[in-house]
This record gives sequence, structure tokens and C-alpha cells, in this order.
Amino acid sequence: MARGYSLHLGLNSVDPLHYDGWAGRLNAGESDAADMASIAQAAGFVERRVHLTQQATSDRFIEDMLEFAQTLEDGDLLLVTYAGHGGQIPDEASDEDDRYDETWCLYDRQLIDGELYRLFGRFKPGVRIVVLSDSCHSGTVVKLRRDAGLLPLSVFANQLAQIGSESPTTVSAAPSRAAPIEVTVAAYNGQRRTYLALQAASAGARDAEPKAGVIRIAGCMDDQLSLDGKRNGLFTANLKRVWNDGTFCGGYRLFHQTIVSRMPPTQTPSFMTAGNVGAGFLNSKPFSI
Repeated sequence: MARGYSLHLGLNSVDPLHYDGWAGRLNAGESDAADMASIAQAAGFVERRVHLTQQATSDRFIEDMLEFAQTLEDGDLLLVTYAGHGGQIPDEASDEDDRYDETWCLYDRQLIDGELYRLFGRFKPGVRIVVLSDSCHSGTVVKLRRDAGLLPLSVFANQLAQIGSESPTTVSAAPSRAAPIEVTVAAYNGQRRTYLALQAASAGARDAEPKAGVIRIAGCMDDQLSLDGKRNGLFTANLKRVWNDGTFCGGYRLFHQTIVSRMPPTQTPSFMTAGNVGAGFLNSKPFSI
């Protein structure tokens, strides 16, 4: 009988000692993680792990993923959710088209996307993995938003307020979940030897298809920003509305498309798959074991 496991990371800040004095304050990372864990509990997941802010470290995440890779068998489901800042660092291993590695800003350091793909590769065939990331990238994201003449967020405040049940003033002032490029690069340079070793170990990981099936939905496109909120990030808030305590009917693509339909034009959640994702997985009800 298939079993469900989940791992939830939610950060309202990061360690300034690693991030060049930047604390990366957010309002809703922790509550996003708690709410996603509640969805997993209601869906019958047998084990749920929640790591908030100071507990959301790279070592703890990697240890949990390696343990799950040993535990999960064919047919089992792993749900991984992340709510916090996204960033970018120079890609000296040069396996990214834009010569940057995307990162999750965990409390103690940035987790490189190649590390995540490498962890996916440890799971057995037939395991299903769903990753939900309420975060965004910085660097070229911020540059594109400035140089491409995108309209300021205040233009969409009324629409955001309608979607997010916030006042226009509150929403227009909401912080994004993009770590400033100057911060992430300074953190990279401060521990360059460590990051170079991580990049070297993860080089090519994105090109190696995992044996497990992976569905990943992120809060925005690469050239956009994901918004924080008072209770939830905008992506998580709309995911919860679409899920509607489990009354949603449809597969993962429809789930993603319905969330997109509720989002403002400045934030479009992305959808990707990796590994052996068959029609049965894609068309199954989200979070169904």
C-alpha cells in the first residue's frame, strides 16, 4: 500500500552571519509551511516534517531527503514545500544557460538547484515527488523588471487585493521573496570554496533524469517576483483557495492552471516535470496517495 511523506520548509528570516548582514525578513514563510503540512495531514500522509526558520538548514534538509530516499518505495509519494527567498549565485560550473545557479535561501546557506536535482536522483523508480516552491529568483529577475519597463506593482494593487483578500495599500507594499543579487553574491564570495565544491559535485545533475517522477510547481516565472503576504505568500494563498480543503477535482496540470487563473499578470506560477512522470501521476488528484 502506497504511503505519503512530506517535508515543509518555511523561513521568515535567514542568518545574517552568512548573508552579508542581511536577515531577509518575511511575514508568511512559516505559516505557509504550517498550512501545507496541514494539507498533508488531512490527505493522510503518514509522516510530516516541518522545519521553520532557524531549523530550516541545509544539513537538515539534505539529511531528511536522503532518509526519505532510503525509505520510500515504488508508489509512495513525497511532498516537499518551500516558502522563503529565492536567489542566484554565479555558476562557475557553467551548466546553466544564464550562467547563474538558482538557489533556495535556507537559514545557514543557499541550497543550489543542482543539489536538489542530485537528491531527486537518489530516489527509487516509481516514487512520486511533488515540489511546491513559493519563492523567486533575483539577479536577472530584478534587472529585467527594471530594464524591461514593467509596470510598478502598485498598478496591479487592486487586482492583487481582490485575489489575496488584502487591502490595495497592504498588497502594494508587500515584499517579494527574491534575495538581492548583491547579497547572494556576497554570501557566495564569503564561502566561495564551499560553494565551488557544491557546484562541482552537482554539475550535470539537471541533465540526469531521475528514476523517480518529479512534478515541480513554483510561485512565479524566472523573470517575475513572488509576493509575500501577511498570512501566506500570494502563491500559497491561491493554492489553498483552489485546493479548497480537498474539494478540488482534477490533476496536477489543471491544479496549476487554476492557480494561474487566480494570479495577477505580474506573477505566473511555473510548472515542470522531471524523470518518469506518467499520465497516472499527472492526472491524479493533487496530494492523493
